Amino acid sequence: MPSQAQLLQVIEIQSEIVKAGLDLGEVMALVVERTLSLIGADGAVIELAQAGEMVYAATSGIASPHLGLRLRQADSLSGMCVESGSILRSDDTERDERVDQAACRRIGLRSMIVMPLKFDSKVVGVLKAMGVQPQAFRAADEALLGLLSGVVAAAMHFATQLDSNKLFQKATHDGLTNLANRSLFMDRLRNVVARRSRDGRPAGVLMIDMDGLKELNDTFGHRVGDAAIREVAKRLKTAARESDTVARFGGDEFAVLLTPVEQAAGIDAAVQRLYSEVTGPFSYEDRAYDLSVSIGAACLPEDSDDIEQLLDVADRRMYSVKRARRSRQADCASG
Repeated sequence: MPSQAQLLQVIEIQSEIVKAGLDLGEVMALVVERTLSLIGADGAVIELAQAGEMVYAATSGIASPHLGLRLRQADSLSGMCVESGSILRSDDTERDERVDQAACRRIGLRSMIVMPLKFDSKVVGVLKAMGVQPQAFRAADEALLGLLSGVVAAAMHFATQLDSNKLFQKATHDGLTNLANRSLFMDRLRNVVARRSRDGRPAGVLMIDMDGLKELNDTFGHRVGDAAIREVAKRLKTAARESDTVARFGGDEFAVLLTPVEQAAGIDAAVQRLYSEVTGPFSYEDRAYDLSVSIGAACLPEDSDDIEQLLDVADRRMYSVKRARRSRQADCASG
């Protein structure tokens, strides 16, 4: 049986989920993160069923690099869980023919519990806990995950107002801006990288950070800060093309996937277009506030054809731009 401390932790997680409200992406991210400490898992993921595939919609621990990953529903223990509606456990993935062994090896997991998530009497996804060692989980861990899965299913129920067509939209879009969230961005980036091996077309990744959001929140309050985030999101979406993916990663972080592009020249033009569109004042409740962003860019395949490296290159270049801007501002203030 679960310990009293674990049951209290479940209650605490339930309270945090209530605070997250109808932001399904935030709820799922919270649950997979807290699953790690709750049952001592090495990784956790919520997978959603979509068009015959299982999509990694929220990840933590060893699963974190695989956000947005898609697996065939018919070839995985998660897919079997969706079909049966039953809790499934694999004590050793190397000896279990039900699992997608190639995916397990890629992630580094050797044991797992897969818990069905039911929405409107239908299993639409799973909550999965992962261990790097065989036989990492016990029956008590299944009981605890069962408590969490009910909470997640209830959040899905209320967040989508019983309309199953809204479930994937809610799970893959940011609640504040309605932009794509990190999960959907990673899904599309994986598709672009995979497609490039066939058609050879380059793509661009932009990492974007708002300038001065903390100071805006501290001085004028989070209501103004949220308005600024929504305004930046709107301007980024306006400047982007229909074929591009604009996403909010959380806080003051945004990302843009540029596809197609004409090598570095096309990426540079997109960066200048975004700067031009986003930079400038916006009005909120009869007061004007200045908006600006810092942007870093990376090109596929020129900088890398590895997803994590592409994001890291763009991120480092973005912070280099931000540091240079702060240095110029400091020089102007001292001069």
